[in-house]
Amino acid sequence: MTESRDEHFMALALAQAREAQALGEVPIGAVVVRQDEVVAAAHNLRETWADPTAHAEVLALRAASRRLGTWRLAECDLYVTLEPCLMCAGAMMLARVRRLVYGASDAKGGAIESKLAVLQPGLWNHHPEISSGILAGECGMILKDFFRRLRDRSGSE
Repeated sequence: MTESRDEHFMALALAQAREAQALGEVPIGAVVVRQDEVVAAAHNLRETWADPTAHAEVLALRAASRRLGTWRLAECDLYVTLEPCLMCAGAMMLARVRRLVYGASDAKGGAIESKLAVLQPGLWNHHPEISSGILAGECGMILKDFFRRLRDRSGSE
């Protein structure tokens, strides 16, 4: 494999983001990985389900917990295309995720480094290792394109 492990799994999260985009959802995707195996993948479904908690990360964590038969995901890494919000950061902490890897930063709502740093060591009994900026250009571009098209459509009506 010529791409790095992180790039490989982030590309899978991007594929999930594209599925969200095809549904008219904000294109954010997530995958949960344990021992180099994808155990769950999800994308945003807030609009589809009319559910404010249907973020890609939360849905992926729920699916991983069901598949593995435990809420403790201490051996799992979460890959997500956008810096997680406060809700998703809390869910990761409560699930004991081993490592968080995200692509693009979120200056408006990111709770890892941009707006808040809620997973920093010492705040809670658990904090995942954090890596950011993996395929950040691609992860950011899919969001920029989505919102540009949305604005263009709104302006033409």
